[in-house]
Amino acid sequence: MDMTSGMNLTTQPRHYRLAVVPGDGIGPEVTDCALAVLDAAEGLFGFTTGREHVAAGAKHYLATGELFSPGIATRLRGNDAILFGSMGDPSVAPGILERGFILAMRQAFQQAVNLRPVRLYPGVKTPIAGLTPDRCDLVIVRENTEGAYVGRGSTVHAGTPHAVAIQESVNTRVGVERVVDYAFRLAASRRGKLTLCHKTNILVEAGKMWQDTVNELSARYPDVETDYVHVDAMCFHLPTAPERFDVVVTDNLFGDIITDLGAVIQGGLGVAASANINLDGSAPSMFEAIHGSAPDIAGKGYANPAGAILSLAMCLAHLGEAEAARSIESAVVVVLGTMGGLSGPAMGGSTAQIGAHVAAALADVAAGRSAQLEGMSVMAGMQAASVA
Repeated sequence: MDMTSGMNLTTQPRHYRLAVVPGDGIGPEVTDCALAVLDAAEGLFGFTTGREHVAAGAKHYLATGELFSPGIATRLRGNDAILFGSMGDPSVAPGILERGFILAMRQAFQQAVNLRPVRLYPGVKTPIAGLTPDRCDLVIVRENTEGAYVGRGSTVHAGTPHAVAIQESVNTRVGVERVVDYAFRLAASRRGKLTLCHKTNILVEAGKMWQDTVNELSARYPDVETDYVHVDAMCFHLPTAPERFDVVVTDNLFGDIITDLGAVIQGGLGVAASANINLDGSAPSMFEAIHGSAPDIAGKGYANPAGAILSLAMCLAHLGEAEAARSIESAVVVVLGTMGGLSGPAMGGSTAQIGAHVAAALADVAAGRSAQLEGMSVMAGMQAASVA
């Protein structure tokens, strides 16, 4: 007799394998908070995770000389997703960890899209006078494996007055198209507007490839309006009129810059989350707050874990746990609204205490004692955009 006959397969346990890379500085602190919220979410939403902690970063590099080695790559690749804390320390020269681990991982795992929501949540203070949450809800889609970050360059006559430094920027049609297509799909699930941000009047060849790609792909998405803004103009419009934008697609370098500006607008680096998405499932995607390792405050309990917890929510949305992702986002907003400040002693509690508050708020949201966050959420949009 077939004992499985008539079974509802959707009731089978949902289990995910997560690699956890806490890294340096405040990375372990905010990662611990994200994992505490994940513990709560598992109990509330009926899924489980297996977690493999992977040592990497400044301390590990100084002790072993290991960066993104084949061994680490193999360990990470065996998981469904990666939770990443932060990486960097003054004891390691700038560029070694960034190129040797972070960029190497993005390229090896073809994490083609860097997705960064810029949303001003209710109750969060912004330095932009008069800005309200209803005016600031956009998503920046940054190309994540090419551009100026391919690492190609050379210097001749180094150390002399005649030194010449050459740094390449690489743009491929396949790399641009996959990111632009993702951005179109995301825009179609939101307010139906896509803005290309580039510098087509100066970077003529690269800019033409980006603009031509947007023009050609727009035929597939007739309901999505397209727009163009120079990157320097974006630095003006983003803080003064963020409501102009829905989904912004841009190249690697420009995206790196304007997303930090976006983080300031939404209240600071401590509340800004991101996803590094592999689009075809050939390798795990990676999720991280966009702040750095902040070694000056490491161990003091001054770091805001909201960005790391929201990055966890994006991870769960990517894995298909939409209800848990939306509820975690709502819980973060509940706690942010009670805090006197977004960093340091003004938060009204330590890093660990803020994380515990979010975990408790999550239980209230799940039970209906606290309301779900209203309006669009990038969590739902991620699921829609992931379906090609």
